[in-house]
Amino acid sequence: MTATTGRRAPRADCAVTSDGRITFDLDTRGAGHGTASELLLRLRGAKGPDARTVRLPLDPLDDGRLRAVLPADAEYAEGRWDVHLREPDAGDDGAVAVEPGVRDLRRLVDPAPGAGRVAVRIPYPTLDGRLAVRCWLRAPHAEAGAVTLDGAAMTVRGRLHGARPEDGAHVEARQPGAGGRVLRVPAAPGDEDGAFAFTLPLDRLADGPVTAPQLWTLWLLPGTAEGGPDGGVRISRILDDIWDRKKIHVYPGRSAGPGVRATPCYTTDNDLCVRLEPEPAG
Repeated sequence: MTATTGRRAPRADCAVTSDGRITFDLDTRGAGHGTASELLLRLRGAKGPDARTVRLPLDPLDDGRLRAVLPADAEYAEGRWDVHLREPDAGDDGAVAVEPGVRDLRRLVDPAPGAGRVAVRIPYPTLDGRLAVRCWLRAPHAEAGAVTLDGAAMTVRGRLHGARPEDGAHVEARQPGAGGRVLRVPAAPGDEDGAFAFTLPLDRLADGPVTAPQLWTLWLLPGTAEGGPDGGVRISRILDDIWDRKKIHVYPGRSAGPGVRATPCYTTDNDLCVRLEPEPAG
């Protein structure tokens, strides 16, 4: 129930279909919302002339619910898109947030991206209990796979989509901030198309004491012209149904020099990183 109107918030069941569409089935009966007009997806953080809104029409189903469909071939900007319901007599500012119902994401497990852009959309519940869609749009995309630790070395296996690693391909670990250090290691091609692997010596990241946490980002430079605008392809893990793996994929830390601890980790955007921090006492 909303505090201002006493109406029950609309709820949507979501499903990813075999062809990549996302369906939103809303039940507004008895919720006091009248006849819904359309579903709005708003890019979080976009304001003013740069604000982005996707409008999806609602069609009635035989059971009395309403369905909106996010097309499979639609490419939306990376970010988090909040889902709202707009009624005919209300403007965009009067649209109400939608709550998540049942989410069927089975089709997102082990997808087979094509040769073009990698577009991923995952419906998910926000921390405050609302429905949103996490979108990624990468061209090319470096998907992280198994991460293993052996002493102070971290080995990562992955696959490059939309390009092919060539001779001279390498990975860069980049220290945050202007003028940050860069550690470069070779990326070996794998047996399967686009596969690569690299080993990062964690004890070479720190060049002295670490007094505050550092988050080193990992980039694949495939040796082709298809790299990102800053000269690399961000190594991430987005090809499944996990929209935020920061607290799901947790790895053990390793000593990376006197007083320094290094830990592989993912960000809330599913980017693979290495976190450096002071070694805990004892």
